[in-house]
Amino acid sequence: MIEPRRPSVQDASAMAAIVNDWIDTTPWMERDVPQEDIEAMIAKGVEIRDMWVIGDPVVAYISCEAEISHIWGFYCATPGQGHGKCLLDKVKEGRDFLSLNTHVPNSAAQKFYKREGFVPIREFDPDNASQPRELRMEWRR
Repeated sequence: MIEPRRPSVQDASAMAAIVNDWIDTTPWMERDVPQEDIEAMIAKGVEIRDMWVIGDPVVAYISCEAEISHIWGFYCATPGQGHGKCLLDKVKEGRDFLSLNTHVPNSAAQKFYKREGFVPIREFDPDNASQPRELRMEWRR
């Protein structure tokens, strides 16, 4: 069985490596934040977000802003292994609502979120015009 755990600041580099690899291998995603800045943002998030990881070293993580039940980061280095579902189930515990934004071209993520009970709410342009449109999705118990 896969067991999520709380990350430490020392996990930030492995978490950032997953994000950076995804950015660098996704043809429609333009890098607009330097790799080291992503690691710094994740390290800061460890202290203030409801975060969970799988693996040591980390192979998947989720970051939720508890006060508004919004998922800001959700990345898996090993899709199809059940890690995403495990992390999402953990963040759903004790909540009746979650929201997230995903990129419109990311059809695989949207398929996963729909399977997990999220529904599309609206598309919108991100603050950074160089990034693809986003889709807000919400889950309710």
